[in-house]
Amino acid sequence: MEKTERLLLIDDDETFTRVLARALGARGFAVSTAHDAVGALGLLRREHPTHCVLDLKLGADNGLALIPQLLAIAPNLRILLLTGYASIATAVEAIKRGAHDYLAKPVDADAIVRALRDDEGAEGDPGATAGEHAPPLRRLEWEHIQRVLVESEGNISEAARRLGLHRRTLQRKLAKHPVRERSS
Repeated sequence: MEKTERLLLIDDDETFTRVLARALGARGFAVSTAHDAVGALGLLRREHPTHCVLDLKLGADNGLALIPQLLAIAPNLRILLLTGYASIATAVEAIKRGAHDYLAKPVDADAIVRALRDDEGAEGDPGATAGEHAPPLRRLEWEHIQRVLVESEGNISEAARRLGLHRRTLQRKLAKHPVRERSS
């Protein structure tokens, strides 16, 4: 690595933060830590990190609500949202608000680094660096489609209606191979 990448780690669990900061530091990041929204915004203004790992639940604060505030200060900040409360709705909302990726806890430092650096510089070709590992959001989407299909008793038209998709779009998604989980 030519230059040190600055990372802001925001999590209210101080032990988790300390352990993860050490692991990410060993992987080439200069890590700053915050345990709440106020501390995170202050560090962001002072230290100008390029990457951010943000927990969904921050005690009284909410990681989803913090995403737009972080991006207002640093529009090019790559944000990875972590949560122990994974859901499709939360993943979609995180991406809509500007997070670059979303991972469910427990997660290891290597998976975090892959998510933070995934597709950097590969604008226009989102699959260029995905390799054989699908992003977590694609896996969540696949699982959601399968759940709705089961609830619709295999009726493609009904499942498409419930998902808000055109029937042919759903059929194309189903024709693709299942999304594999990342191996850790």
